[in-house]
Amino acid sequence: MKNNRIYLSPEEMPTEYYNILPDLPSPLAIPLNPVTKKPLDPNDLSEIFPEELIMQEMSPERFIKIPDKILEKYAVSRPTPMYRAFQLEEFLDTPAKIYYKYEGVNPGGSHKINTAIAQAYYNKRAGVKNLVTETGAGQWGSALSIAAKQFGLNLQVFMVKVSFMQKPHRKTLMQLYGAEVSASPSNLTRTGRKILSESPDSPGSLGIAISEAIEIAVQNKATNYSLGSVLNHVLLHQTIIGEEAKKQLNKVDEYPDIIIGCAGGGSNFSGVSFPFLRDKLGGSKKNLRVIAVEPASCPSLTKGKFTYDFGDVSGFTPLLKMFTLGHKFIPPKIHAGGLRYHGMSPIVSNLYSEGIIEAVSYHQLEVFEAAQNFLVTEGILPAPESAHAVKGAIEEAKKCKKNNEHKTILFNLSGHGFLDLGAYNLYVNNKLEDYQLPEEIIQRYFAEMPEISLA
Repeated sequence: MKNNRIYLSPEEMPTEYYNILPDLPSPLAIPLNPVTKKPLDPNDLSEIFPEELIMQEMSPERFIKIPDKILEKYAVSRPTPMYRAFQLEEFLDTPAKIYYKYEGVNPGGSHKINTAIAQAYYNKRAGVKNLVTETGAGQWGSALSIAAKQFGLNLQVFMVKVSFMQKPHRKTLMQLYGAEVSASPSNLTRTGRKILSESPDSPGSLGIAISEAIEIAVQNKATNYSLGSVLNHVLLHQTIIGEEAKKQLNKVDEYPDIIIGCAGGGSNFSGVSFPFLRDKLGGSKKNLRVIAVEPASCPSLTKGKFTYDFGDVSGFTPLLKMFTLGHKFIPPKIHAGGLRYHGMSPIVSNLYSEGIIEAVSYHQLEVFEAAQNFLVTEGILPAPESAHAVKGAIEEAKKCKKNNEHKTILFNLSGHGFLDLGAYNLYVNNKLEDYQLPEEIIQRYFAEMPEISLA
């Protein structure tokens, strides 16, 4: 019998995060103050983030120790398993070896718990009593609800309205952990009221929800803001995924030729890939390919502009240089809500601009088809976001068959889809549609981005 599972013992769990900043081929562009448009002073962030997270955001250290209390909380579900997808390989009749790291085994069902626990811990140490955040599909909101409860913090969540309606069980899970959940745009903030007055039927966006959350945070000294993706410290916390994956593949004497992750803001993609990119950037694995997979209806990498932009619709966040569709971009109502963000992490954007990583986009229906094939072969229903990585892996495996290449593919199955059955119900009943983002729409949002001159 083939053994398809590769485990690590609790004693083998990594004890350090990997910080890719010192190894980037070119330094990140300096974040700018949203008001003055001048280089951001770290103190500007102290109103919404604890000092230790601010330090991690710009740390020059290659490795950052994971505190024992965080490791203790991680141990509920970490190290997470890795699987060899033998049945998927057989279904595809491919000579490729396909491995996947499965992050859906914790109570929140996704990789988001890795940074949620860390952020709750650092905020608790700083004496913060309340957290406020946004969530798209609800995976991040679920994870932070769990972490906040564990550290005795109150949590307020602004959930993008279209997902609030599409995914009621995510809302219920957050509420069971004590979080207050509101559909965004809401009447609780100036940002929300303004948007509702202009567009009463607005489906919302992560950019809007972020604005609402930050607005609440700056009004209350006892409240901090927490973000589930994009920022450097968030990606840092996710690298425990890739650090574990390296150890697991080493147990079977394997190293990936191709690494794949879905990409919305960049956190799970970075988590699985950055520890391997350390080898590529160091010159030992020059031929390693790393592929970010995004939805064709929200293609920040493949169709966005690499420029300074806000992370939210109201312009509260620092200006970050990233691939963006424009901070006022309202994405279509696709069911991969966690990938409906207008911008990409500055680090991921930097790597893409330098040609270190690749990016592809796929439409909704072909992604759901890939998810169904994965379910019937491997027995796990992927979250719609994670299904983009499944689709990417399948396409690379097909290329291996066509070219008779015996490559090793690793992808991150960042979460399960058992709270997304409403979307899958629409799929099996032929009620899902693809959406082609018109070029004129993209150009319209480009025109609303801020003009920045650093001269």
